[in-house]
Amino acid sequence: MKTWPSVGRVSQLSSADTETPEATAPQIDEAREAVLAEVTARLGEGVVGSHIRPGDDLWIRVDRANWVAAAEAAKAMGYRFFDFLSAIDWLPSPFGRDMDAQEDRIVSGAPAKEPEPMVQGYAGGETRFQLLARVYSITAGMGITFKCDLPDDDLTAGTWSNVYAGANWHEREAREMFGFAFEGHPNMINMYLPADFVGHPLRKDFPLLARRVRPWPGIVDVEPMPGVADEEGEGE
Repeated sequence: MKTWPSVGRVSQLSSADTETPEATAPQIDEAREAVLAEVTARLGEGVVGSHIRPGDDLWIRVDRANWVAAAEAAKAMGYRFFDFLSAIDWLPSPFGRDMDAQEDRIVSGAPAKEPEPMVQGYAGGETRFQLLARVYSITAGMGITFKCDLPDDDLTAGTWSNVYAGANWHEREAREMFGFAFEGHPNMINMYLPADFVGHPLRKDFPLLARRVRPWPGIVDVEPMPGVADEEGEGE
């Protein structure tokens, strides 16, 4: 059996295996970087935040004074397809996130949990309430999600409906469900709720009165099935 001398034998662990690998270089999405640069050139200091997820999406946060200007800029740049406009309440829900919700625990006498901190997602934010709208360019094959901070004491912004007609009913829904107002909207009336309805159901602090009266549906069935009560009565 032939043996090999130990001198000159190559170790199974090379220097490359023991060296600390260099940090992976961040990905660069030149197309979305160019879009962000053009929007910034058009709006200037009106752009207050942004985030690019390479190969996926672009978020741009603008100040309230430039909310309508952002729509006009996007459409002029070829983003002619209106996807959606909505609102978001970043307040952590005081009712919890599971079946055994916080409201149920409060009613039962258990102590409430400490509220979670607000995190405003991509492109950041400084307020509890934000507007979001997304437009898309079929030619470029990419979209832009715009965000805008609105202060709690003045949930007002200009309407996008004069730029993108499809924003009309989206803004009506945001008004009805969150209490936002859109200056210049041609027909700001409720879509779902009675005109005299009090409150805005998609706000995190909107009281779910049904939960104060009975547990979460499915946990306890407080109503007997039809016929069951009669059958039980016959056996007594």
